[in-house]
Amino acid sequence: MVDLCTLAFAVYISFALRLTLLISPNFRNDLILAAIVFPVCVTFVMRNAGIYRIYWPQASVEEYARMTRAYLWGCALFWCVNFFLFSLKSLVVPRTSLAIAFLGGLVFIGVIRASWRLAEFYASSANARQVEAKRTIIIGAGEAGAFLARDLLRNGSSFSPIGFIDSDPQKRGKVIAGLPVLGGDDELVRVCAENGVRIALIAIPSASGTRVRKYLDSLASINVEVRVLPSMREIAGGGVEVGSLRSVQLQDLLRREPIHLDEARISSVIRGRKILVTGAGGSIGAEICAQITKHKPGELLLLGHGEQSIYNLMQNLPELGAGVPYRPIIADIADAAAVERVFAEHRPEIVFHAGAHKHVPLMEENPREALRVNAFGTWTAADIAGNYGAERFILISTDKAVHPSSVMGATKRVAERLLRGAQAVHPSVGYIAVRFGNVLGSRGSVVPLFEKQIMRGGPVTVTHPDMRRYFMLIPEAVSLVLQAASMGRGGEMYVLDMGEPVNIAEMAETLIRLHGREPHTEVKIEFTGVRRGEKLFEELFYDPAHVDTTSHEKIFLSKLSEENGGLIDEVRAILNSNAEDEELRSAIFSLAGTSDYRLG
Repeated sequence: MVDLCTLAFAVYISFALRLTLLISPNFRNDLILAAIVFPVCVTFVMRNAGIYRIYWPQASVEEYARMTRAYLWGCALFWCVNFFLFSLKSLVVPRTSLAIAFLGGLVFIGVIRASWRLAEFYASSANARQVEAKRTIIIGAGEAGAFLARDLLRNGSSFSPIGFIDSDPQKRGKVIAGLPVLGGDDELVRVCAENGVRIALIAIPSASGTRVRKYLDSLASINVEVRVLPSMREIAGGGVEVGSLRSVQLQDLLRREPIHLDEARISSVIRGRKILVTGAGGSIGAEICAQITKHKPGELLLLGHGEQSIYNLMQNLPELGAGVPYRPIIADIADAAAVERVFAEHRPEIVFHAGAHKHVPLMEENPREALRVNAFGTWTAADIAGNYGAERFILISTDKAVHPSSVMGATKRVAERLLRGAQAVHPSVGYIAVRFGNVLGSRGSVVPLFEKQIMRGGPVTVTHPDMRRYFMLIPEAVSLVLQAASMGRGGEMYVLDMGEPVNIAEMAETLIRLHGREPHTEVKIEFTGVRRGEKLFEELFYDPAHVDTTSHEKIFLSKLSEENGGLIDEVRAILNSNAEDEELRSAIFSLAGTSDYRLG
């Protein structure tokens, strides 16, 4: 009704500006007719275009653009009615008046809707002022920062934004989303100190871990709380809003530059094929399943030994991969009869072998089980995959297989050698190994242990002040595994770029600070000594001089270990023997082709 009246008024204005305020009798009938037909034509089109279903107090540019398109189509309909039905020779409305009516009507209905939007904005701003809010600076004046600022200003919260900090010099002094850009990164501490800022919001979803750490360290000196928007991967498909903010976490400090993948190449390997993932319930296996579903496999086979982990995966998988058929399979990867039944029934074409024992101290105490699952289980799956005509077999290996000092690392080294043997036996299958270091957030990771110890008030136990490890986020590692799987043809050992190794003691200190406490004073750090099988430093290559680059900057190419023809027979013999644990450990290191084994 408002639009009908407004558009009718626009028609009157168009006649009045063209003629006089008091319309002469010669044009009075034309005015009445146009004031009825024009609003009806426009509102008819706008109604059918869904314009009256828009909630204008919260409309954005997209809604106004949609309304403008519908309005112009309504004007076109009126022009057709005016020309073809009322007069074949001349227009009922003078051409100048017609143009004024079209423009005036758009302005009038736009202003009315904008007034509703402004009323909503000022009402929410008034409510926000009634809440005691902390002075806040937003780091990053890009799209994410602008959206966040608007959300804070419109909806009210415990944040009171005063402006932006942005590294782009062209934005300095400009106003974005109603807030000024107060300076660059180098002026952050000064701006916060001068303006009494209590909270800094990092609104740069693509920020690297180094950059987040820089902000965190610089603001710690002036006691400013730091919160961060999740990475782009975490907020994909959702909006940027206050609810997306959270405290800085360790994974934010390990963020690296976004990985560029050849998605088409990965899809060409996965799309429409039957994919078997062993160890599917583990942290790596579950992420492999989640990322594979994006490439629409024909069927996903979830093989795991623990029923609870497979059950948990099944609860999440339908949301991640809508429409992708999957089948849970509970089986032991080293049980040849069970594995063969899986291949005989389902005939998987691609196998991602992530099933393994990975806890270093536990495997030191259980060497037979480590050899049975990690080495013999790999051979079992690889050999049966070859017998049933699989196209590719991808082994998930570890940096602990390089110059192994632990039973776990040695058994993974044996697994790499056995994979080379499988390649010789089944040359038509592409056997590929992908080696990387620790992943943050995996089951058994040191980080959850540290967090539990911090929550208890300490002490946080670290084995040695010089202990260093490579760390990578699980989604990043798995995406590179998929890329490597699409690149390999058979016999390759791919090693992922893990960045710089992280000092574990420094990581513990960072975690303590992220929990709002001070290391060594409020929460003690206790050094317990290097455990059996542990090394101070992990390596990614046996010989870095013999490692080649690939088409992907974060994936390097080595060669699978050479394997003597009888290695699997030696593995079987050791498993069937009655050897004590110490003899088993020595035999495992011999199979791995290393003499680095130490008792402590």
